[in-house]
Amino acid sequence: MGTRLYVGNLSFGTTEETLRQAFEEGGHKVVEVKIITDRDTGQPRGFGFVEMATPADAQAVMSQ
Repeated sequence: MGTRLYVGNLSFGTTEETLRQAFEEGGHKVVEVKIITDRDTGQPRGFGFVEMATPADAQAVMSQ
């Protein structure tokens, strides 16, 4: 079971791919990335979630 992390204060230009790459630095395994969008406009809302493969990966990225 993975650990889901809240990621706030994202630039509106951030994509799911760039967020995934940032969290995979250092060899950490990312299971899923989701940037939340406004349902009416489809524009990013500035936050999202990253699910890490293990709690150890989640702790490692939080300490970085």
